[in-house]
Amino acid sequence: MFILDRSRRAACLDEDPEIFFPISLEGAGQAQVEHAKSICGGCSVRAACLDYALSTRQTDGVWGGTTPTERRTLLPLAS
Repeated sequence: MFILDRSRRAACLDEDPEIFFPISLEGAGQAQVEHAKSICGGCSVRAACLDYALSTRQTDGVWGGTTPTERRTLLPLAS
């Protein structure tokens, strides 16, 4: 689980959370997605963030530098 101590070291800590939850992943929202991903790119807890998003099946937002579509490709197929 994404431990609180790790979240205190997150690169996104002082960013506007809305950056990570664009209305759309296309069009004008694509620039917002790329900006969010660039913040994640240098984050020391990126892997933990992504693990949390995968384990809790987050369906919205940029987590650990990934979009919902990218995360779906990382999840095992449901049985």
